[in-house]
Amino acid sequence: MVSKQLTLTNAQGFHMRPASVFSTAMGKYSCDVTIKFNGSDYNAKSLLNIIAACIKCGSEIEVVCSGSDENEALAEAIQLIESGLGE
Repeated sequence: MVSKQLTLTNAQGFHMRPASVFSTAMGKYSCDVTIKFNGSDYNAKSLLNIIAACIKCGSEIEVVCSGSDENEALAEAIQLIESGLGE
């Protein structure tokens, strides 16, 4: 298991488009990918789970990856979030 604390920096937070970009990117990995936010765990491969989390700009989240390709998944998750999810 690997994890990293990150701050969401894109202006609109995890709304439909960036949530879709993120969940699609994480879906290609076989490991479990979880977003921890406000004391809850959300499946990062599920668009609806990410939208339901209501993660806004400036929110502190933890991305946790657990499985055979966890390091690759975490590296891509970090890159996506730090780049503003394409916005």
